Amino acid sequence: MTTSILHRATGMALSAGYVVLVAWLFYAASGAASYATFLSYLDTAIGKLFLMAWSFAFFFHLSNGVRHLVWDTGRGFEKSQADASAWFVLIFALVLTILFWWVRS
Repeated sequence: MTTSILHRATGMALSAGYVVLVAWLFYAASGAASYATFLSYLDTAIGKLFLMAWSFAFFFHLSNGVRHLVWDTGRGFEKSQADASAWFVLIFALVLTILFWWVRS
């Protein structure tokens, strides 16, 4: 149940993040000064936190989507399997997020 709610929440977070992505593209096309100003907002602690949360939302949503694809084959519905795959998705998303930001810096 928790991963289902988190899957929906991360889907909404991804949608909200796409607004920021469009703003990034807009300011990139608006000129160097506008783009630098926009990047200065993303370089703040709150901006970095938003980007980290958005990347976690992406990796969680992606991982849980793969989990749903496995379920579409009729596998993984046993309680123990569903619990194990839920933990795997959560841990895998955290690991991918950490690796993404570690490699990026």
